[in-house]
Amino acid sequence: MLYISTRGGAEPLPYCDALLEGLATDGGLAVPQEMPSVSPETLERWRALTYPQLATEVLALFATDIERDDLARMTEAAYAPFPDAVVPLRRIGGGITLVGLSEGPTLAFKDLAMQFLGQVVEHALARTGSVLNVLGATSGDTGSAAEYALRGKERIAVFMLSPQGRMSPFQRAQMFSLDEPNIHNIAIEGVFDDCQNLVKELAGDLEVKRSLRLGAVNSINLARITAQVVYYFWAWLRATDADGHAEVSITVPSGNFGNILSGFYAREMGLPIRRLVLAANENNVLDEFFRTGIYRPRSAAQTLQTSSPSMDISKASNLERFIFELVGRDPKRVVAAWKDLESQGFADFSADLARFTAEFGIVSGTSTHADRLATIREVHEEAGEIIDPHTADGVTVAREYVEPGEIMLVLETAKPEKFAETIREAIGIDMTYSDELQAMLDAPQHVVDLPDDAAALTAFIRERALS
Repeated sequence: MLYISTRGGAEPLPYCDALLEGLATDGGLAVPQEMPSVSPETLERWRALTYPQLATEVLALFATDIERDDLARMTEAAYAPFPDAVVPLRRIGGGITLVGLSEGPTLAFKDLAMQFLGQVVEHALARTGSVLNVLGATSGDTGSAAEYALRGKERIAVFMLSPQGRMSPFQRAQMFSLDEPNIHNIAIEGVFDDCQNLVKELAGDLEVKRSLRLGAVNSINLARITAQVVYYFWAWLRATDADGHAEVSITVPSGNFGNILSGFYAREMGLPIRRLVLAANENNVLDEFFRTGIYRPRSAAQTLQTSSPSMDISKASNLERFIFELVGRDPKRVVAAWKDLESQGFADFSADLARFTAEFGIVSGTSTHADRLATIREVHEEAGEIIDPHTADGVTVAREYVEPGEIMLVLETAKPEKFAETIREAIGIDMTYSDELQAMLDAPQHVVDLPDDAAALTAFIRERALS
């Protein structure tokens, strides 16, 4: 399996090379040259597998340059920190089942991909004897998941950008309390999109990228997307254990379009997903796109600060991978659309609007602060569950689409402990923390403030980068 760029100007690469490359040399994103397929018979054989075993089977379809024994060792190591179930399913009523993606070390769904990423990046670097300086941007959970997966690794340094004052206190503590020599937290003046733009600017400058040995862990990274595909297969298998080949719908809280893109890939591979339901918060650029066909990102000033902060994103990097499929995998049309985006502030795909649902199975909706408070309250009263605000966005939108007799799964985003203020506002309960988590919240924080300036960021990294 080789990986090509959405913009057509980079040489095809095997899996390990593509994941170390991060952003392609032409500024595009790595996508499979051909999407692997999974037969109904194979799905049935997978039903008896453990989560690490299933991860090995799914990832082997993508990472064909890694020996099967090595891949199995990495998946076992990646999911060792999780409980035995790894991804439990829980019914909450109204035809909705939560897919528990937040059982990892940082209490967020990002751990499921990031723990594997830590293993596979280390493996790829050891094969070449090289080092990597990881440059990432986070709106809340990616940063801590990456840092916990990569801390202490000798061949890797992490430079993680986050927007100043835009994360929850728990998210800030989880990242900034780490005191590891290979972890560098950088708070950027602005919003997540500014952080993301800086990552793309440095990664798009080939001289800077090569001289600093930069790589990525954001959802633009190929390994993140492929590792997330696994839990779509797992969730379908567990939801249909009693019903055989039942079709399900899956709702995904979405900001950067990476998580739902993995579901789209799973569906393209043959997983029986009827609909993928995208749930946005007030920064609902993606909902507008899937309702109108017009993609119109907003400026930093127009990006709202909400109570589901990990979705406070107005320019979704991974949408480019979907657009690539939408335009028939024609990189010239991708480049032309992005030129329109730069020149006029929007890209028009309204002629393809009917295909979004009919061909790709994607629908969408928006949830507000009032919606998520009401949903947190209702789920707690009806099911005894406390859900985080992003998951509440998912449940809110799922309720708009669930039909009688349908299996509707909602992907959990994080544990509610990470958003104590919103939980208190919704149901009047103060979250309690283990001694370990309380010590983290009380620990000194290590972070450097920088302006939204590529030159200042480059200089900071250059002084601290591995070489």
